[in-house]
Amino acid sequence: MDHAAHLKKHFEEGIELRQRMAEILPAQIARAGEALAHALKSGKKVLSCGNGGSAADSQHFAAEMVGRFERERRGVPGIALTTDTSALTAIANDYGFERVFSRQVEALGQEGDFLLAISTSGNSKNVIEAIKAAQALNLVVIALTGRDGGAMGKMLLPRDFHLNVAHPRTMRIQEIHLLAIHCLCEVVDNVLFGEKK
Repeated sequence: MDHAAHLKKHFEEGIELRQRMAEILPAQIARAGEALAHALKSGKKVLSCGNGGSAADSQHFAAEMVGRFERERRGVPGIALTTDTSALTAIANDYGFERVFSRQVEALGQEGDFLLAISTSGNSKNVIEAIKAAQALNLVVIALTGRDGGAMGKMLLPRDFHLNVAHPRTMRIQEIHLLAIHCLCEVVDNVLFGEKK
């Protein structure tokens, strides 16, 4: 096998998807980021969740909020629901793995907060349960999905935001999800702290 030629196809496929998503996602991300920034400005917070690579993305997002993105500024309240092993294992043991995020949303979420819910399939049961809990508490959901959006895409409310990467390959979806997360962070920073000079 010519590994270099094979790997070049990954780059070409990634470029093609980025070009296609560049026509679809920027306006959607901008609206979601502006809404999130205004909520944060009014004292609200953002929770985030996902499984596997999406868990890593949810933690990455929370770290950019609490730490910093590309500029020195005060921390912004973001909590990844994927990081507290005591809570995760206790909830999974007592209520089942499907409740590991929803139980935390019920405990930590307040009306007007945001939930960043990430699933490449759009069908992760524990993320779906988190969305249900968020909707019951009047949180706004930003859903990052792939493929056809799955069950998550069908359950969102008019106030929610659906950032869908319509592609069959998980790795490609995750690449665009990370770009979308960085774009959300930039919009939040620009709205809260002024455009970067």
